[in-house]
Amino acid sequence: MSDRTTKERILDAAEELMLEKSFHAVGLNEILKAVKVPKGSFYHHFESKEQFGVEMLRHYVAESTAYKTRLLLPPNPEPDPLLRLLTYFESNIAKATESQGRCPCLVIKLASEVGGFSEPMRHVLAQGTREWTGVFERLLEEGLEKGKISPAIRPALMAPVILDLWTGAMQRASTTRSVTPLREAIAFLKSMLAPPQS
Repeated sequence: MSDRTTKERILDAAEELMLEKSFHAVGLNEILKAVKVPKGSFYHHFESKEQFGVEMLRHYVAESTAYKTRLLLPPNPEPDPLLRLLTYFESNIAKATESQGRCPCLVIKLASEVGGFSEPMRHVLAQGTREWTGVFERLLEEGLEKGKISPAIRPALMAPVILDLWTGAMQRASTTRSVTPLREAIAFLKSMLAPPQS
């Protein structure tokens, strides 16, 4: 098994554990037990738990950005960008349901926990939210060009609002153990973004 494969296995296992618990609640031994590798393998790839956290978040953000881009900005997309966006958020509701109300996003889960004690981890989180906002902005621009988004929308201003709205809805959904906040967010976005009926 290559070093890269071992490193990826460690990162994937840690993501799952930290979605269940938190960064501080998950110990090194728990991660190693899940992956079935010795402690030396961990320190071969990561100098410290903080540096591991940076790599884990970078890995998660890269995969999440690629996923969002595949669904929202594919080469041969569904012609209606607004429908694409709403379908994407509906798929997030399915994930939230599968996770039994727990937050299924590592960035949302760890943002308040690690942002205050680790500047390198906070930087990765901030970069990730910028990348995600950029995906939403490009989708809105496409929607304006195709007349599928309200002409009153300004993509550069609305894209971060969409991310903030969804992040807040995800946090409330995990607190209430209900997907109702997510459905409310989708309904609000649809009313805000849809072009006026002629």
